[in-house]
Amino acid sequence: MTQKLAVFFPGQGAQSVGMLDALAAAYPGVLHTFDEASEALGHNLWQLVSQGPKDDLDRTENTQPAMLVAGVAVWRVWTQVGGRPATLMAGHSLGEYAALVAAEAMPFADGVRLAADRARFMQEAVPAGEGAMAAVLGLDDDQVIALCAEQAQGAVLAAVNFNSTGQVVIAGATAAVTRAIAAAKLAGAKRALPLPVSVPSHCDLMRPAAERLAQRLADVPLSLPTVPVIHNVNVAPADSVEALRDLLVRQLYSPVRWVETVRSVTAQGVTRAIECGPGKVLTGLCKRIDDNLTTLPVFDPKTLDAALEMTAHA
Repeated sequence: MTQKLAVFFPGQGAQSVGMLDALAAAYPGVLHTFDEASEALGHNLWQLVSQGPKDDLDRTENTQPAMLVAGVAVWRVWTQVGGRPATLMAGHSLGEYAALVAAEAMPFADGVRLAADRARFMQEAVPAGEGAMAAVLGLDDDQVIALCAEQAQGAVLAAVNFNSTGQVVIAGATAAVTRAIAAAKLAGAKRALPLPVSVPSHCDLMRPAAERLAQRLADVPLSLPTVPVIHNVNVAPADSVEALRDLLVRQLYSPVRWVETVRSVTAQGVTRAIECGPGKVLTGLCKRIDDNLTTLPVFDPKTLDAALEMTAHA
């Protein structure tokens, strides 16, 4: 029986100046992928990724297309060297776009431009300083959900990223997030800390951005992916192009259900996964979610070789 392989793509937050430098030195396709993206965007994305400055790379409108391109670049190298084909794909937040491009549901150049526009819509939806996000560690999901309901006090506040057991990210109005941080500490959280982001993703404050994204998506040629992509919103693949567009719109103001996504992968008999993109964020989360899934990051020649070896045998 052929071994099944899940392929995961990280989202915003995994970026760093110099990411993929070693892979690009060994595999010219990485630079070719970034050249394609730079042409689509009208500016040199690889220069920003490889040289910075960090503050510019960390700006949402730059981070999102950079992470999409990084994920696709790694996937292209994986396929170029004969890596095992994917059985399933999924991405964390923005990573879902990289998954859809890799699964041929969205043309690469369209995906790059869409990611940049998505980021701009998100940034423009909430005035600076009025939205925030925070990580809560050491409380049950239900505790965090209840805590958000208690501390909202008429404002937007919600649990938005269910990243792993005992790790939930909340988002909403800045004052409400501040109240929730204090309440989480009183409730026994191991840690509750604000995240250095400028956009309160995946909560109702993103609905204006979602409306703009819906209009923008109408111009993007989409098709059903060649490999099933598990979506953040409903932990299932889209069954039509119309459903795919709807899921991408709803994703902006809906929680990222990563724990359920990983468990759905293992429920389908998948025991091996790779993370295509810089860093090891999803690899770390997967280890804490399900011991039955072995996940390896792929971001340089050494990790590529290790992942190829791990997945080489049926």
